Amino acid sequence: MEFETLVKAAQWAGVEDPRLLAALATTPRDRFVPPRHVGRAPFDEPIPIGHGQPTSQPSLIAQMIDALRLSGAETVLEIGTGYGYQTALLARMARRVYSMERHADLARHARANLAAAGVSGAEVLVGDGTAGLPEHAPFEAVVVSATARTVPAPLAEQLAEGGRLVMPIHEELGETVVLFGKRHGRLVQERLLTPARFVPLIGEHADDPPCR
Repeated sequence: MEFETLVKAAQWAGVEDPRLLAALATTPRDRFVPPRHVGRAPFDEPIPIGHGQPTSQPSLIAQMIDALRLSGAETVLEIGTGYGYQTALLARMARRVYSMERHADLARHARANLAAAGVSGAEVLVGDGTAGLPEHAPFEAVVVSATARTVPAPLAEQLAEGGRLVMPIHEELGETVVLFGKRHGRLVQERLLTPARFVPLIGEHADDPPCR
């Protein structure tokens, strides 16, 4: 199955990193969608994966990963594994990926999909993503694939100094994917990436007061 359409869509969205474009071209998206939707895998569109949620369109995923500016040496925390497609791309771009999924069945699918695609360096865990994964912190990069009004305090705390965090933030007029950086122990908004629509972030620390 050819995935050049996904590469072109990412380029149209402003992605230039050759490593990321190569990952898009060679990661078999058809292995990371439900079997009944395999025919839609080469197209830049969201695909339903159950529990009332979709896997995001690849160009949006690529924009979020691109904003992390991964060099290949990072440990990354991903919140919202889904079927594991973004996890697979992150594993091509970083040293180690820990991905948290709150639905055990989706986590099982993701593990099987990653194994079938020969992806290494990624571990999928079931749990409350808003609590992060303190036993493996700090993380040089964090990507959150669900929306809330604020970044959960544990995720901000577990981000390494100088690290980057990408997350859709919900405001009154809609949702925008935002890039944050950690400077002098505080989370700082660096830039707005793109309007988007994500499922709500659910967990103990969802929409906690902003971390100061």
